Amino acid sequence: MNIRVFTASAFLSVVLLGCSAGKNSKNDLATSLPIDSHIDLSKITNDKAPVTINPGRFITETVTYRLPRVVQGTYSVSDFGKYIEDFKAIDYDGNTLPVTQVDENTWTITNAKTLDKITYYVNDTFDIEQTGGIGGEQPFSPAGTNIEPKNYVLNLHGFIGYFDTLKTNQYKLDITAPTDFVRTSALQNTASSKSKDGALTTTTYLAPRYFDITDNPMMYGNLDVEEFLVGDIKIVLSVYSPNNVHTAASLKETILKMMTAQKAYLGDINSTPRYDIYLYLSEGTAESPKGYGALEHHTSTVVVLPESMDKAALDESMIDVVSHEFFHIVTPLSVHSEDVHYFDYNNPTFSKHLWMYEGVTEYFATLFQVDQDLVEKEDFYNKIMSKIKASKRYNDAMSFTIMSENILKDAYKDEYINVYQKGALIGMCIDILMREASNGDRGILSLMKELSNKYGKNKPFEDDKLIAEITEMTYPSVGEFLNTHVVGDLPINYSTFFEKVGLEIGESKIKANYIMMDNAPIVSGDAQKETIFFTSAALQNSFWAAQGVQENDVIKSIDGTDLTLTNANQVLQEVFMWKPGKDIEVVLDRNGEEIVIKTTTTQGYTTGEGLIEKQDATEAQIALRNAWLKG
Repeated sequence: MNIRVFTASAFLSVVLLGCSAGKNSKNDLATSLPIDSHIDLSKITNDKAPVTINPGRFITETVTYRLPRVVQGTYSVSDFGKYIEDFKAIDYDGNTLPVTQVDENTWTITNAKTLDKITYYVNDTFDIEQTGGIGGEQPFSPAGTNIEPKNYVLNLHGFIGYFDTLKTNQYKLDITAPTDFVRTSALQNTASSKSKDGALTTTTYLAPRYFDITDNPMMYGNLDVEEFLVGDIKIVLSVYSPNNVHTAASLKETILKMMTAQKAYLGDINSTPRYDIYLYLSEGTAESPKGYGALEHHTSTVVVLPESMDKAALDESMIDVVSHEFFHIVTPLSVHSEDVHYFDYNNPTFSKHLWMYEGVTEYFATLFQVDQDLVEKEDFYNKIMSKIKASKRYNDAMSFTIMSENILKDAYKDEYINVYQKGALIGMCIDILMREASNGDRGILSLMKELSNKYGKNKPFEDDKLIAEITEMTYPSVGEFLNTHVVGDLPINYSTFFEKVGLEIGESKIKANYIMMDNAPIVSGDAQKETIFFTSAALQNSFWAAQGVQENDVIKSIDGTDLTLTNANQVLQEVFMWKPGKDIEVVLDRNGEEIVIKTTTTQGYTTGEGLIEKQDATEAQIALRNAWLKG
């Protein structure tokens, strides 16, 4: 599971990546029956869902039950125990047992030999994240839970917990919901039964162990679903659009084309027979989630995006987000460390190799588009330069392995987003070095295939040995690069690698977004006046310059919506997603004079440092470039 986040600015965030090894103790549990769990969506009270856990009979006096503090892929503290209310332990006579809440996520139960079941209510995190909630860090929206009459986002790590010594026990999960609900899940559906009046249906799922509970999200309610094949992988696309603006059918062609190209790029890597995409489209109201992006699971992803995006913008965002998440079937599904395989949800340790899990995955998501002719070379070059510029905003002289291993600590956690920038560039550099050393025959994709064959989803690698293994499997130049720039803290001179493929950094014409350029906004805010205004950077954007925009012009409204500091995040996200050909109306205040811009958007450009092909590139450089871009 990997999170995918793109931060656009201080007030503009847009979309823009194995379980614990504990074995069952024969002294704890007298039976090996599955842990019986039940979520009842027919008895929701104030956006709270009742949960019942029946673990079977214990033969110890005290047991510990936990909700995850951290879930795989988020690299941040979520504390799902914060959202639990009215926790009770009940004995076989129906009496409550003594329970001690040790911390936000942990409960100990005494007299556990008489424990029959645990009951509690789960709060809706989508609501709580907007109000500041219970305090502390809130789960990123795609990792959270939604409990509302028309839609239920069931990230099961927010509902179902585990007993410390029973994480490898099988789980039986029953979910009761109105019969007319649409429901999707990749978990094995073993049975289904209706209430006497037919109004409710209880669906039974089986999870081989607690990891499979956390790794298989579900969606219930008013949604539509499309299923299709990409090669021999079954793709299940589930979409919730509260105002029916978008449908699974309208997105199917885009997803099919993209994933068909991905499968062609990956070739014989085929580690999953099914892949689920759950798309929740947010209304953008105060109660709606605003953590746009995705949480990756091994064979699925949960995506949260604004419903207000038009079709073209949504298509582009889904390509950007889902392509990244799907490539995680390579790593960590097929290639991962012991930290991932034996993940501790309460006190996790982290692998040193985020450069591979997230960085190489992001690199694949960028490279495959030019490899499969989905974008032009110039677009690929611009994206690489954008990543270089963005990476410089972080500590370029920090060891990536040290940062990864310590990602939850204060000194390192703010560097996390750099895994999508410098991490991807690390993948690029390894790719070019391997192409160079093999006369174009091998690249980082072939390396990941070899690692996948060596390990696979059931065999983790040893974290401290990976760099040496990769060096042995590839070339001395790759090992030297990794030890110098990934383990070591020497910044990368990217020009050295571009020279190998006949490219150089120079003055270039670059496509400009309508609100962002060079990963920085072209607007700013005045806290005292509570206004948003254009900065001088807007004058470097050919579209706005053609509209006569001037520095310090206050933006009063966009397409009829007044723009304030309060709603800037929502409104400017929509501007970020504009495409050429959109009719717009922007009202400005220029020193008390009202200026109305009513036009149709065209592609804007700016000038700046870009990646360009050298006029005097040698045949060898061009051949290496072609091998790099086209495999």
